[in-house]
Amino acid sequence: MPSSAPTFDELIANCTRSAVHLEMRDAYAVDYEEGPFAAWRNGFRHDPADRASWWRPWLDLIQETVSRGIVVRRARIVSEPVSEYTRFLYDGTFTNVAAGEHVRWLPRRRASDIALPGNDFWLFDGQWIHWNHFAGDGSWTGEEITDDPAAAKLCAEAFDTVWTRATPHDQYDVH
Repeated sequence: MPSSAPTFDELIANCTRSAVHLEMRDAYAVDYEEGPFAAWRNGFRHDPADRASWWRPWLDLIQETVSRGIVVRRARIVSEPVSEYTRFLYDGTFTNVAAGEHVRWLPRRRASDIALPGNDFWLFDGQWIHWNHFAGDGSWTGEEITDDPAAAKLCAEAFDTVWTRATPHDQYDVH
């Protein structure tokens, strides 16, 4: 990784065309005892009509990015039947969509012949990659940022193939 690698915040702020995000895990650092996932498990659901209750800084960032003309897309590769955590993500994805993200879902069985990177990533303008690294329990262990052309090509091709096969959020049924 070059010592002059930009931060995630710099990457999204300086993005000029596109920011794509590929998620491939069935669960991320989940605290079953407290927090948003626990509340969801106990029946809490965000009210789409009460925007003030679910809007958060991340959504401000996405909305600002989209307002600059940047296309922000997120694709999730998921096992089916989906995990409880995937249902939790699905139920909250309307917030991403409200901020301007385009979101699609791809059943893992339909991704078998796609050359996929080993880690979740963001790809900015087809050049800069922000890798996210996770432990086996889903906890985030760090990031890596690179503009390696071969890795960027792999990520772009993988994302485009996933995106083409995936189902738009409003048409995907997790149940």
